[in-house]
Amino acid sequence: MLYEFIYPLHVDFTFLNIFRYITFRTIYGGLTAFLICFIFGPIVIRKLSQLQIGQIIQTDGPQTHMGKQGTPTMGGILILFSIFITTLIWGNLSNHYVNILLLSLLLFGLIGFVDDYLMQIKKRNMGFTALGKFSIQVVFGLIIAYLIYLCPDFTTTLTIPFFKDISPDLGLFYIPFACLVIVGTSNAVNLTDGLDGLAIGPYIVASVTYMFFAYVSGHMEIADYLHVRHIASAGEISVICGTLAGAGMGFLWFNAHPAQVFMGDSGSIPLGGILGTIAVITKQEILLVIVGGLFVIEALSVIIQVSYFKLTKGKRIFRMAPLHHHFELKGWHESKVIVRFWIISITLALLSLGTLKIR
Repeated sequence: MLYEFIYPLHVDFTFLNIFRYITFRTIYGGLTAFLICFIFGPIVIRKLSQLQIGQIIQTDGPQTHMGKQGTPTMGGILILFSIFITTLIWGNLSNHYVNILLLSLLLFGLIGFVDDYLMQIKKRNMGFTALGKFSIQVVFGLIIAYLIYLCPDFTTTLTIPFFKDISPDLGLFYIPFACLVIVGTSNAVNLTDGLDGLAIGPYIVASVTYMFFAYVSGHMEIADYLHVRHIASAGEISVICGTLAGAGMGFLWFNAHPAQVFMGDSGSIPLGGILGTIAVITKQEILLVIVGGLFVIEALSVIIQVSYFKLTKGKRIFRMAPLHHHFELKGWHESKVIVRFWIISITLALLSLGTLKIR
């Protein structure tokens, strides 16, 4: 909105030409998102406390978590508010990919908000059923995937990391594939959000990583040099990625151990959804397995645990799933688990960026 209002004035005021640069708007978008979270964070936390919207701790989890009982949750609304406002200020709203990303954030944010609302405000034992939540996610995922499929500069070929000459074309089958990526990422981030700052830290790392991928994809010369598929309108996604990272840092200020607020499903589900959507648009869908490797590991630990438990009629591989709880029960302090998992996510992000040259 600010971009569309100010940039046309560069004809008369040449210094406003700086608004045309994606790098400028990405940096200041990130700073704006950070400041919004930083300024409004205490207000949101205080309001959540007044409404008695507090974290419910399961008694079968690590006993060290019992002290978190009642900590304000649904803090994800702060992150979403920051992202929407910042995008309206610095984003190019005429870009179709920006609009799709905002829609993805809105739809998956609606799922997370309703789920939290049913538990926290209506005081139900649970929000959506697992099947109900997954079904709605699939429907919304298909909508987003179809809208991406309709974009004129988008192709249905896959980018295979490390191999520049292998690009299978999925055609219409790309839609369910993209849906799988979006829904899978949404749930993976949601499962990782179990310790103070555990999910948002790696999420910031993943956002910054895709900020580079988006910029490279949208820049014809760089994309050609690195043998990356050029998507003319994808460069603008860098601004969104910068916004996600900035909002994440602002939230982490209050979510760092010991957390003053948790994001809840209101934050983790839409943040995962938009990250998956970004991976699809930038044609780095498969690479998301590396970029968001920590989220993948956490999700797989749950799948493996549940499957093994059913097959062996009660036996477990991990002491508890998701994986971060396993290490807690082994005696690791919460902070040690968090920082080490952050280190893993940074290492995987660097590995994924290295694929730009290994092709």
